[in-house]
Amino acid sequence: MKYLQKLGKSLMLPVAVLPICGILMGIGYALCPATMQGGEITGIINIIGFFLVKAGGALIDNMALLFVIGVGVGMADDHDGTAGLAAFASWLMITTLLSVGTVTTLLPDVAEDTARTLAFEKINNPFIGILSGIIGAACYNRFKSVKLPDWLSFFSGKRCVAIVAGIVSIIVSAILLFTWPVVFGALISVGNAIAKMGPLGAGIYAFLNRLLIPTGLHHALNNVFWFDTIGLGDLTHFWAGEISGDVSWSLGMYMSGFFPCMMFGVPGAALAMIQTAKEGRRKVAIGLVASAAVCSFVCGVTEPFEFSFMFLAPVLYLIYSLLYGIFTVITVLVGFRAGFSFSAGATDLLFSSSLPAAENTWMILPLGAAAFVVFYLVFRFAILKFDLKTPGREDDDRDEKEKIMQNDKKKGASGSESYEEAARLIVEGLGGKENIASLDNCITRLRIEIKDADKVDESKIKAANVAGIMRPGKTSVQIIIGTKVQFVADEIKKVL
Repeated sequence: MKYLQKLGKSLMLPVAVLPICGILMGIGYALCPATMQGGEITGIINIIGFFLVKAGGALIDNMALLFVIGVGVGMADDHDGTAGLAAFASWLMITTLLSVGTVTTLLPDVAEDTARTLAFEKINNPFIGILSGIIGAACYNRFKSVKLPDWLSFFSGKRCVAIVAGIVSIIVSAILLFTWPVVFGALISVGNAIAKMGPLGAGIYAFLNRLLIPTGLHHALNNVFWFDTIGLGDLTHFWAGEISGDVSWSLGMYMSGFFPCMMFGVPGAALAMIQTAKEGRRKVAIGLVASAAVCSFVCGVTEPFEFSFMFLAPVLYLIYSLLYGIFTVITVLVGFRAGFSFSAGATDLLFSSSLPAAENTWMILPLGAAAFVVFYLVFRFAILKFDLKTPGREDDDRDEKEKIMQNDKKKGASGSESYEEAARLIVEGLGGKENIASLDNCITRLRIEIKDADKVDESKIKAANVAGIMRPGKTSVQIIIGTKVQFVADEIKKVL
């Protein structure tokens, strides 16, 4: 669980980039419907809209790459950029070795198997990005200080990290070469079975669609239900102007349930997260999840919201996925039908409501209100009942708000907020730089490993106006600074 929480925290930096993508794309689609519906793009308004869509898409379409670098640097012991480079090398290695062109050359029979070919066409996904980031960080943490013989000394230390990551990636690619299409194919088989189950099947699909987001394997199911992999193609038939009488299922049933969840459920869940955040961290939570909720409502971009908590509180993400399944079943049964070409936000709802297969689109209001209330209540109850670590509720915030506020008042009263002076006092209080084995920081505190605990002088550390000191282990010291901890950490690193 601690490893998952560390992974979740490392994803915060790339996730913070995503909200602007959704906002840009939402505005762009509103200004230029042709980017979604097709047609000629003329006039200054349409051109601006097209420009904004492409600007937002530049990042959202390359989300996996953001995770590669974010996870690589975030999970490295000292957040060194070398780990990001190693992670990127791993990503290039894996995605190249498992590209359709490479795989069909190595295994020609794959080209004759549509399902296996499709699996490798979808290899550039967030799961592989996160996996590459983990490989890069793990190789950095293990080999950053390795010493090679004199004739290979140029490649000692950090220079060998990317090389080792590349070798590890070759091994991982060889394993995925045989396992990835099996997993992908299994999900397509599941999709075939679900398609025979009517509204319940639609709910199961929606549940699995959300649950598989972190792995990228949701693409397998999407190709079954949205496109024509097995003869369904809910999305393609909907936007082709057909109606339910033209197909063998209720057209739109595999898309409609996402609208109340993405447009109203996510904002409800976001409100619950904001209200349950620690008071001293509430503004941070608002900045992250409120903007993500806007993205979700306008154009159905949910990744900024989902990745903000899926690794910090995986149980809550399971509940979140279940709510999608439940609301999809309800939506199908009450007869609300809408479709999307990008995602289930207000923009797609507006444009799809005029298509022949659209039915009872006014019902988005009662369905949305219900989704908002249910998501809010369920999230609020689960977060408080199980003390889940959603944004603003991480362990680093526990019982620290009052200390940090008092510390800030002290600094304000003294008129001094010298990070250099604080760093000098902390290093001296820790027994000097020779006694410091490693230094890291989280959102509000310094995390230090020391060599000799007897050399630590807490009174000298407190002279730096810190909010508190903790000793969780014999050689571990945690110094509570507050939200400006990064600046103090940077100054300490200069001293070291």
